[in-house]
Amino acid sequence: MYKVPDGIQYTKTHEWFKLDGDVATIGITDYAQHQLTDVVYIELPKVGDTRKAGSVLLTVESVKSAEEVYSPVSGTVVAVNNELETKPELINKDSYANWMAKIKVSEKAQGISAEEYRKLTGE
Repeated sequence: MYKVPDGIQYTKTHEWFKLDGDVATIGITDYAQHQLTDVVYIELPKVGDTRKAGSVLLTVESVKSAEEVYSPVSGTVVAVNNELETKPELINKDSYANWMAKIKVSEKAQGISAEEYRKLTGE
């Protein structure tokens, strides 16, 4: 059983995001980190980079594969979780507490609810 907290939004590509005003905090879901297995490296974006919703935000490498993480929102990267550069395994410990990037949103974001995401993952 995977954790799917209420009160945040999800994408069909297994990212989560939480809006606080016009800043979205972004990470990967518990489902996604289980599929990746042991995360060994995260290539974070740079503060100041811009992203369009649906474009590649960053890359996560595990012992199994390398996967792209897509931006659920359009805007400018205003913060990254630098701790993940030296401790990428934190994603496996708790993928919701260990966000990856924060983006100042330039246009309204639309994700899916926790209930819809549970249906998508069969939870």
